[in-house]
Amino acid sequence: MTNRLAEQTSPYLLQHAENPVDWHAWGPEALGIAKSRDVPIFLSIGYSACHWCHVMAHESFEDEGIASVLNANFVSIKVDREERPDIDDIYQKACMKATGQGGWPLSAFLLPDQRPFHIGTYYPPRDMHGRPGFGSLARQMAQAWKEQRASVEQGAAKFMGDLDAGTSTEAAGDADVVGRASSMLMSMADVTNGGFGHAPKFPNASCLSFLLRDSVRGSRHSGLHALRSLKKMAAGGIFDHVGGGFHRYSTDSRWFVPHFEKMMYDNALLPVVYAEAYALTGDAQYRRTAERTIDFALGEMRGVEGGFYSALDADSDGEEGAYYVWTAGEVRGILGDDADMFCVYYDVTQGGNWEAKTILCNNVPASALAFRYNISEEAAIQRLDACLDKLREVRARRTRPGLDDKSITSWNAMMISALVAVGTATHNQAYIDAAAGCAEFVRTRMTAGGDSEALIRSRRGSAAGTIPGYLEDYAWYADALADLFCATGKPGLLEHADALCARILGRFYDSDGGFYMTDESSHEGLILRPRSVYDLSVPSGGAVAARALWRIGHLVGNESYIGAARATMSARAAEAMQNPFAFGSILCTIFADTHGPTEITLLDGGGDSDMAGYVGSRFIPESITVRINDRDRLDKLHRYPFFAGKELVPGSQVAYVCKNSVCSAPITTRNVLESALKD
Repeated sequence: MTNRLAEQTSPYLLQHAENPVDWHAWGPEALGIAKSRDVPIFLSIGYSACHWCHVMAHESFEDEGIASVLNANFVSIKVDREERPDIDDIYQKACMKATGQGGWPLSAFLLPDQRPFHIGTYYPPRDMHGRPGFGSLARQMAQAWKEQRASVEQGAAKFMGDLDAGTSTEAAGDADVVGRASSMLMSMADVTNGGFGHAPKFPNASCLSFLLRDSVRGSRHSGLHALRSLKKMAAGGIFDHVGGGFHRYSTDSRWFVPHFEKMMYDNALLPVVYAEAYALTGDAQYRRTAERTIDFALGEMRGVEGGFYSALDADSDGEEGAYYVWTAGEVRGILGDDADMFCVYYDVTQGGNWEAKTILCNNVPASALAFRYNISEEAAIQRLDACLDKLREVRARRTRPGLDDKSITSWNAMMISALVAVGTATHNQAYIDAAAGCAEFVRTRMTAGGDSEALIRSRRGSAAGTIPGYLEDYAWYADALADLFCATGKPGLLEHADALCARILGRFYDSDGGFYMTDESSHEGLILRPRSVYDLSVPSGGAVAARALWRIGHLVGNESYIGAARATMSARAAEAMQNPFAFGSILCTIFADTHGPTEITLLDGGGDSDMAGYVGSRFIPESITVRINDRDRLDKLHRYPFFAGKELVPGSQVAYVCKNSVCSAPITTRNVLESALKD
């Protein structure tokens, strides 16, 4: 027996297609039924790799008794938060207002007109510890609707009043926004374990990136904390030492025990920060983590058309983390003579370090291991890597976690930027080529009606989604095209990014220094039109739009783009100083605007100089750096002021550095370039 969700393409919705709950997908049919039956809506929001979504499904949505209560008294609607971030945003904010926290699964009871009157996250199936079980709650909500409708209406009105409160756009005046935000963020820092606050702990890439920028400004403690955090995460169980890539978050403060799902966005956002740390320090540990994360994505998350999938589940064989953990006996049987060294380095003990098994984590410096076994550090790392290869071969024979094989436009765009960042920092052209392949996938497969500027939100295989792209899809893709253009100098990439920026301003900008998530002309109207303000699981679409408009505005010479970006920065600055944890992404752009831009054009006509490699290996966060090795491309770009008067010289490399609307003379030696960048 299946319900209506069997007709959907979302892997998350399909996971619930055999529930006894009479699920509907969100849409006019379900909403119309609620109104015609005059019954409330039970809305459940989650995603395919969510462990606690699976738990609630098994406990409650597969329970015949609970299903009968829902079917008799509600229209039950399932939403994949990855496909419908607008719906998720509205009800997550309502949950935060009501309970002080959000998350998934999100469980909301709504009036037939979609206004919430009770909301929470995970509920156990039965009453326990003074907390109502989901079955009891559903019966209470049904009874309240029938017998206390006025009270229910009052509750909905209260929710709407809270949601309509809006966000602050207070101006920061002449305040040192970067300095104050950095100080506030450091007051939240866990200086022992890295990151911010206590458990659970998420790898907030934007805030770490902001602290790296602040260190360039001279704040030593900011940089040290960011670098410490990156090393702690890479050593902990949140990083998959065998296969590469990061799990979603740590349940403890030490980055030790993760929730084992792997999200595409984490594995696109984090390599960028590790590449920045490598460029800043030259420390190969950061490079290694960036490369291993990118290699995981390329090896396990990329489809045949060059695009990337969404997530790997936390569970396999019905057990969370089963794919990733080991016993000492398994490790010793696989590794033989190398087992002792490996077990010391990766904390493998007979009793295990988590539920009688071992999550691989590293708290021993490779230098100490080399000293203990009287070998060089390089030899120790080589032996450990050979051990990881053997474990990877064995692990591949286990039941793999479920794959959410839909592709999301914004997450693919994030991966384009990650591939460019790591490829540039490590001089790996294969990564740049993979970024170009992904950009082509988005251009041809993630658009509607043959219009390369009309993005869709997602697709799965041959089934293109019908949901139009959101602000974050347009903003991330425009920004990614700018990254790819800067790495290759291909004019078509800049032209496409320019066109996307025009669409962002025309359809999502609210002319008051902010952005809406949705386009009124293509998205359905909900109980309110959500704005994109705060960084949550990923940086806010509004912050990314500001960054894209700022950079692309400088590249194409469009002052309206730059003005809109600066208006957004100004509108968020005061709030960012008070709550930098939610504004890390916009703070990075505020830094760039405050200290730059430094415009660097590298024209490679051949020769022995490696100025492009030098710049690519440096951390210059306020820079807009473009590399061009083709005269025809440069000729097509001369119409933009950024490239006016700059000429490629066959047989040599030439660089131009422009600051404060003043450009250097052509630079032909690395020493002069170094001097120009220090001034």
